[in-house]
Amino acid sequence: MHFTAAQIANHLQGEVVGDPETPLAGFALADRAQPGDLTFAENEEFFARAESSAASAIIVAGDHASSGKVLIRVPNARVAFAKALALFFPEPAQPPGVHASAVVARSAQIDPAAHIGPNCIVGERVRIDAGVVLLAGDFVGDDCQLGAGTVLYPNVTLYPRTELGLRVRIHSGTVIGSDGFGYVLDAGIHRKVPQIGNVILGDDVEIGANVTIDRGALKPTVIGRGTKIDNLVQIGHNVQIGEHCLVISQVGIAGSCELGNYVILAGQAGISGHLKIGNQATVSAQSGVMHNIPAGEKWLGSPAQPDKQTKRQMLAIQRLPTLLRRVAQIEQKLGLGDESEQSQFKTQP
Repeated sequence: MHFTAAQIANHLQGEVVGDPETPLAGFALADRAQPGDLTFAENEEFFARAESSAASAIIVAGDHASSGKVLIRVPNARVAFAKALALFFPEPAQPPGVHASAVVARSAQIDPAAHIGPNCIVGERVRIDAGVVLLAGDFVGDDCQLGAGTVLYPNVTLYPRTELGLRVRIHSGTVIGSDGFGYVLDAGIHRKVPQIGNVILGDDVEIGANVTIDRGALKPTVIGRGTKIDNLVQIGHNVQIGEHCLVISQVGIAGSCELGNYVILAGQAGISGHLKIGNQATVSAQSGVMHNIPAGEKWLGSPAQPDKQTKRQMLAIQRLPTLLRRVAQIEQKLGLGDESEQSQFKTQP
């Protein structure tokens, strides 16, 4: 793709400092940029690298000045970086139509502008809207609904009655709508509770690879508009996730939890069942949440607590060896305590 600096600036709602007709044919990091490339700098260190690189133009925020580079000045360099990448590296367009190897039920409603790839299976009464892309090996169960612009990467499974909004993206190996983990103990055996709900994903949700989202027992499991879920996440039945949340790799959310809007769950966090996480709350990596979290708070640790409280405890634990040695010394002077214990603490560094 080839653009002028003025065209890029117009797309980014920025301004050009320098020659607006400078041709730009690629986008690269500063240390790999070649003449004709665009790069970006979000701080002083990045700008110094970009300034000394071979790049022809730099996306910047703030009042940076350059004697040898064209600048495209924007309010936020990282946001502009994301928008510019999409210009230079657009996703490949898929031709409309149904591949000969696909198996499509007669009752399915497929928009002529949709793409159904090789070896896909589309069940009864499925509705697939314009611009939907199913790549190789996707399974779409009976009564599913896929909104316009949705993309399913290879080998995605949608169980029956799954509902996807507009522009949903689901990456390879993900399973949406599998049975919730529901059992009741009956005469010494675990009797399965039928899971008759479904899963609903809002507009602009993106799901990473190898994610599993269970359908609800009676009501839907819901993922709100704009939420992004990383790879290898498990979401239990009846979970309600709000809008624009970030759920990062290897998180596990037990059944019937409710997350507000703009919640962040960092990697490997675990959320116990039936909890409520308030709007804009953050759970740090590897935390184990066993209590409700109020809106706007940041929790840390296992069991998780407000981060300041957990950090104080961590600092206190680091001081324990010194405190134990001091106590042993005091007990020895007073003739108290066990001599073997006192000797042990005295010899520790």
